[in-house]
Amino acid sequence: MSAITLNSQCLCQKVRIQVAEAKPHVDSCHCSMCRKWSGGPLLAIDCGSNVKFEGEDNIKIFDSSEWAERGFCSNCGTHLFYRLKQTNQYIMPAGLFDSLDTSDSVEFTTQIFIDEKPRYYDFANQTKMMTGEEVFAAFAGDT
Repeated sequence: MSAITLNSQCLCQKVRIQVAEAKPHVDSCHCSMCRKWSGGPLLAIDCGSNVKFEGEDNIKIFDSSEWAERGFCSNCGTHLFYRLKQTNQYIMPAGLFDSLDTSDSVEFTTQIFIDEKPRYYDFANQTKMMTGEEVFAAFAGDT
C-alpha cells in the first residue's frame, strides 16, 4: 500500500498538522508510558518525518526517554505526537485524523509491548504481536 496524506488540528485548533507520507496502517502500543500518556493503549499511525505544524508556539515537548519525546498542545492538551529523536520520525495518535475513521485503505496491523498489556482488555483484530524485547531487537539496527 502506498503512503497517505493527512491533515488535522488539535481540539482548540491552535495547532494544525500536515502529514505528507503516513503509512496506511494503525498500530497499538501497550507500554505503561503510552497507556499513562493516552489513558489507554495508544492507537497510532507512523507519519514519517515529513510532518509540518502551524502554531508551533503552542506545542509543548516532554522529553520522555533518551530516544523519544512527546508533544502536546499547551492550550488544550491534545496529544500530538511521539517523535523518535534520531530519525525525526513522528508516530501520531490515530484519533487526530478524522479521515481515518472512514478509510478503507487503513488497517490495524501490529500491537507492541504486548507483554505490558493489562488483562482488562483485548482487541478482536488479528494483528502481529510483539513484546518489548522483540520491539527493541527489531529496531536495534535502525538507531
